[in-house]
Amino acid sequence: ERRRGGGITVDLKVRTLTSQTLSSSSPGRALSSLSATRRGLPKEKMSENGVLSRAKVLTIDTMNPTVKKVEYAVRGPIVLRAVELERELSEGMKKPFSEVIKANIGDAHAMGQQPITFFRQVLALCSYPELLNDSTFPEDAKSRARRILQSCGGNSMGSYTASQGIDSVRQDVARYIERRDGGVPCDPDDIYLTTGASDGIVTMLKLLVCGEGATRTGVMISIPQYPLYSAALAELGAVQINYYLNEEKCWSMDISELQRALDEARRHCNPRALCVINPGNPTGQVQSRQCIEDVIRFAANERLLLMADEVYQDNVYAEGCQFHSFKKVLFEMGPEYSDTVELVSFHSTSKCYMGECGFRGGYMEIINMDDEVKAQLTKLVSVRLCPPVPGQALMDLVVNPPQPGEPSHDNFIKERTATLSALAEKAKLTEQVLNTIQGISCNPVQGAMYSFPRITIPEKAIQEDKGQEPDMFYCMKMLEETGICLVPGSGFGQTDGTYHFRMTILPPTDKLTILLNKVKEFHQKFTQQYS
Repeated sequence: ERRRGGGITVDLKVRTLTSQTLSSSSPGRALSSLSATRRGLPKEKMSENGVLSRAKVLTIDTMNPTVKKVEYAVRGPIVLRAVELERELSEGMKKPFSEVIKANIGDAHAMGQQPITFFRQVLALCSYPELLNDSTFPEDAKSRARRILQSCGGNSMGSYTASQGIDSVRQDVARYIERRDGGVPCDPDDIYLTTGASDGIVTMLKLLVCGEGATRTGVMISIPQYPLYSAALAELGAVQINYYLNEEKCWSMDISELQRALDEARRHCNPRALCVINPGNPTGQVQSRQCIEDVIRFAANERLLLMADEVYQDNVYAEGCQFHSFKKVLFEMGPEYSDTVELVSFHSTSKCYMGECGFRGGYMEIINMDDEVKAQLTKLVSVRLCPPVPGQALMDLVVNPPQPGEPSHDNFIKERTATLSALAEKAKLTEQVLNTIQGISCNPVQGAMYSFPRITIPEKAIQEDKGQEPDMFYCMKMLEETGICLVPGSGFGQTDGTYHFRMTILPPTDKLTILLNKVKEFHQKFTQQYS
């Protein structure tokens, strides 16, 4: 090793012990005299003040290599810079804007969406049961809180629950699914409460991934995709199989494209699962019932496990569009499919009209899972003890809200309707404004919480910075000049030669209007600058 200190270059050499030295020493002393490298320990380094210090055990070169492959665009470099800009503004630094608008992530409450009163009342009562004596809380909120607390050890949300989740909550989830799907049976034992939908998705991928080389598990994911999938597959060392959504047909799924992706993948891996996000993130499409039928047939014919990410199931806005659960369609197709196709579906408290991201509530339902694998799944979730109990309680309220005749029902319906109506208006506004901008085209935002418009980037801008993707350059420049934080399409995947960004529709209408006008002004200026 070489170090510089006091203007002098010093060579540090590790002395090699001779056989004579080893033989004249005790075995213990001989071992302690061996170099750290020969004993498999980190080598010592000379610090700046001349004192020997042991090298770190965990370095960028010795850490898990799969973790280094993980990328998560919605909290990537642009978001880090947005946080820096916020700090600089707070310190009085002059910028071309007065605030940073984070339109990069579907965090409803951070964007100003108000919580549902009934949900927060019950959670408050559960968190501080003394409030059950407070006359300001409605009786239906109190009765829900008591029921939840009675299901908790010691009548406290501070206790652990069963690893699969509170029994009564899983029963309520099962009844909700039956109502949603027109009476299709649901067994509470097939319900696993999770730490948001993400936790369930990653858990299922852990069960799936196995093999080496050409037998390594491959998982089919849509492009564009939500980066959770690519990140989890990278961390697990699985093979990501891309199938492309059809932008020209409002981001629809094409079975011939699924077949193409599968056939190519089988040359180098073992495809075992197909992931579908409906309504779509980041693309905002709502798949038709016919499309879902076709996907189920494809999965059955190709022996693929289906993973249905349905966390935006209440977020459907476009006329003529309707949410169809994969489970409902599966069972309507008859026993040939409903008795054989392995399906796991996911839902969450974080989206829809709730927007309660921070409580980390969710569930997954498993269909046709092998009994021995199910036992392994239960073991796997047991390692983490249980999902957050407040999240479980919130999930119970989502699937079992105030009923007609109960004191909180009218206000609940009013708040729920207002939230979803506002999102529908903002979805339409976003599409309309973006499509007035020359060089930007946006498909209808049929559902979910995002638009994913295609942008035309001049060739001069594409050549501007070879070190980053052109849409990253575009979005970073927009952030620096306008304070608007978007996510480049390259973070989600896109067809070669096309560029996009993802923008949430969650800001209040007045702020969203300002945001869209700023995007318009920036794009016109950017195009002129680089033309």
